[in-house]
Amino acid sequence: MRKLSSFTFITLNGFMHDQHGDIGWHQHGAEENQVAADGLGAANILLFGRKTWEMMASYWPTPMALENDPTVAAGMNKAEKLVFSSTLQEAAWENTTIVNGDIAEKIRLLKQTPGNNMTLLGSGNILSQFAAKGLIDDYLIMIDPVAIGTGTPIFKGIPKQLNLNLKSVQTFKSGVVLLHYTPKKNPDEK
Repeated sequence: MRKLSSFTFITLNGFMHDQHGDIGWHQHGAEENQVAADGLGAANILLFGRKTWEMMASYWPTPMALENDPTVAAGMNKAEKLVFSSTLQEAAWENTTIVNGDIAEKIRLLKQTPGNNMTLLGSGNILSQFAAKGLIDDYLIMIDPVAIGTGTPIFKGIPKQLNLNLKSVQTFKSGVVLLHYTPKKNPDEK
């Protein structure tokens, strides 16, 4: 059975991006890049909402990405990718499949088959949908040491309380903190 992890970076005040969708406040140093490279080495299937996929597809296949971070760029480009969209007609970024319809049900069924684990990158609306359906096995949340005025909060619109167990904390020289959570089975679980 496959596992589904989410990887999200947020501000200190819990925003995934500002009111204009910008993530320019997010800065990765060498340690953070190594975490990304290690994650790509696991050969997980990468999952994206359309907006996140478009942002990633506009950067990772470029010469600039290959120059700035060749290991992560190579991993992102060769990884199997699923993009959830009801409007996207074609996916030019290599190894990408468009998924539409009842995406939560499709992922629930995919989790029950053998194969590579999956990682949802960013994609706030999808994250909230999958969290609400209990589909996510691991939450990796990277907190940048920055606060912004307004933006989109992580888990925006989630219909019920999400209770999590803290599994680990990793602190980086930059002040970034990576939290690893798993869902509690019930509200009384420690």
